[in-house]
Amino acid sequence: MNLIQFFIERRMEILVALGQHVKITFSAVGLAILIGVPIGIFITRYEKGANFILGFANILQTLPSLALFGIMLPLLGIGMKNAVIVLFLYALLPIIKNTYIGIKSVEPSIRESARGMGMTTSQILRIVEIPLALPVIMGGIRISTVINIGTATIANFIGAGGLGDLIYKGISMVNYNLILAGAIPTAILALTVDGGLGYLEKALTSKGIRPSKQQK
Repeated sequence: MNLIQFFIERRMEILVALGQHVKITFSAVGLAILIGVPIGIFITRYEKGANFILGFANILQTLPSLALFGIMLPLLGIGMKNAVIVLFLYALLPIIKNTYIGIKSVEPSIRESARGMGMTTSQILRIVEIPLALPVIMGGIRISTVINIGTATIANFIGAGGLGDLIYKGISMVNYNLILAGAIPTAILALTVDGGLGYLEKALTSKGIRPSKQQK
């Protein structure tokens, strides 16, 4: 059967799986942003905790995703909740690390100038540090999102649905059209989201710190 015809005939099934995939991924990354960015900011102020927190996040990142899904089964059972929590844990490291690196890379002289203008610590963070660190922070968010879109394809093993359902069914039935029906939308979703986040990063980044065309 022609691949395009197959996509048309199974479009509702593909769209449902895509919707589940988006929900799982964006819930996990959104939660990771809400928690990871404040943690990244926190450890720039309390260096003693930085190595421990980054080390712990590194350990989570090295665990095989399928194993982590299994470890969480007794606590969270099967379904979307398990998938969201596991993907949230995977998304934390790039976001925490890039937030930490981005803020630490702000020149001390810039902070001193801001302090000399009478800004408080919270004002320096909000008005100076975060805007300057934003491209690095957004880089971590983009990495986390793209990785999670790919990793979410194995969430079907715990009954969470998503595009991985189509891929797994295709493998078990040796149906290449079904495999591609899961794989192609996953790749398109990853590229689209990455491009969209790149555009958002450019829109939010101050013109004064954007790389010039000559630097590109």
